[in-house]
Amino acid sequence: MRIVLGVSAGIAAYKSALLLRLLTEAGHDVRVVPTPASLQFVGRATWEALSGHPVTTDVWDDVARVEHVSLGREAELVVVAPATADLLARAAGGHSDDLLTAVLLTARCPVLMAPAMHTEMWEHPATRANVATLRSRGVHVLDPDSGRLTGPDTGPGRLPEPAVIAAAALRLVGQTLPDADGDGTGDGVVTLNGGERAPDESTTRGDGGQDLAGLRVVVSAGGTREPLDPVRYLGNRSTGRQGWALARAAAARGASVTLVAANVEPSVLTPSAPDDVVVRPVETTAELRAAVREAAADADVVVMAAAIADYRPSTTAEHKLKKSDGAGLTLELVQNPDVLAELAAQRLRPGQVVVGFAAETGDGTGDVLDHGRAKAIRKGADLLAVNAVGGGRGFGTPDNEVTLLDATGAEVGRAAGSKDAVAHALWDAVVRLVPPPVDSA
Repeated sequence: MRIVLGVSAGIAAYKSALLLRLLTEAGHDVRVVPTPASLQFVGRATWEALSGHPVTTDVWDDVARVEHVSLGREAELVVVAPATADLLARAAGGHSDDLLTAVLLTARCPVLMAPAMHTEMWEHPATRANVATLRSRGVHVLDPDSGRLTGPDTGPGRLPEPAVIAAAALRLVGQTLPDADGDGTGDGVVTLNGGERAPDESTTRGDGGQDLAGLRVVVSAGGTREPLDPVRYLGNRSTGRQGWALARAAAARGASVTLVAANVEPSVLTPSAPDDVVVRPVETTAELRAAVREAAADADVVVMAAAIADYRPSTTAEHKLKKSDGAGLTLELVQNPDVLAELAAQRLRPGQVVVGFAAETGDGTGDVLDHGRAKAIRKGADLLAVNAVGGGRGFGTPDNEVTLLDATGAEVGRAAGSKDAVAHALWDAVVRLVPPPVDSA
C-alpha cells in the first residue's frame, strides 16, 4: 500500500522514525513528506535512509512529476505525526504553502492526524475549532495522550505511541499491524485463543475501519464515591483513563457513544469530548447504575470500566462528623447493587454484548487470575477484562495489561500497551461478538 507520512515541526518528530519503520516493516511503501521546519528536529537523511525514497519539502522539486498533486492522488493512506497546532490550523484553512499541505488538499484517501503540542495549545479554542473542522470533513484526528511534555510540564498533548498511531491508521483501510515483537500482544492488538486471526486479516465489517459504525455503545469510567457526610466520602484510586480511552476508541471506529463518567479526573477528560461522545457525569454507585441502565436500554454494547464501590455507608450524616476526645469511628456499610451482574443477567436489549472490568490483587486464597475467573463466572458478562492493580500498576498509570475471560472463566485473549492500545484491542475482541448488521436489501 502507498502511504504518505507527513511530519510537522514538533519535538515528537523523533517518534515518527519508529512509526515509519513499523509501516515499512509491515510491507507498505511509505513516502515521507516533512515540513521545512521539521527538518530542524529530524534530518532529511534519516527519512531517506528509513523510507528508501528521496525526501523533499518544496513544491518546486521534481516539477516534471507535479509531486504536489501526484503524491496526494496516488496515496492510499495519509498519516501526519506529529500534527502541530500550526499544521492543524493550515490544514483546516486549506493552505498549500508547502508540499505537505498541498498533499493534504489533493489526497482522496483516508487521512489520520496525530496531534502533539503543549497542553495550553491543545486546549485553545482555535485548536479545538480546527480539529472539529477537520473531523467534520472526514479527517481522523486522534486525541493526544496525557503525560510528560517538553520541559517539566505534563498534561494532554503528548504524541500517542507509534504502534498506536500505526494500528489506528491501518484500521482505516481495513488492515492491522502485525505483532512486531513476537510477544503475542500485537502491541495492543488482542490475540484470541483458538482461531486467531492472521496478521493481515481485517477485523472490520467492510467499511474502511469503521467496524463499530451504526452501533450504540455505553461505557462507564472513573470511580464512584459514597458520601459519609457533606465533606467526606468512600472512594477509590480510579482516574477514568481506561474508560475514557475506550470511549474515544469506540467513537473513532464509528460508534455512537455514551460515557457515564464517575468522578473522572479533569485532566483526563480534557479539553472536551468528541462530538459523537455524550458524557453523563455521576458521583455515587446509585447514580451510575441509573444512568447506565437508562443509556443501555437501546445500546448494542455496554462496557463497565468504572471502579464501582462494593459498599456504601448505611446512613449519610447531614453535618460533618466531628472528632471526639480521641475516640475512633465505627461505620456500618451496606452492599451496593452489582451493576455488571444485573446488566449481564437482564440484557436490556436483545443481542446486547456486556463487557466488564475486574481490578484484582492476589492474596492467600489465589492469584489475580484465580479471583478473575471466579468473578467472570459469577458476573456472567460476555467478556471480563482482568487486570492486576497495586504496586504502581493499573490506576493512574499510562499503560495497562489485561487478560480477557469469557463467562465460563476461560481465557480468550490478552492485551497490553498504552490504555489507548488496550482499548482498541478490547474493541477488536468485542466486534467479533456483535451480531452483523442486518442487510435490509
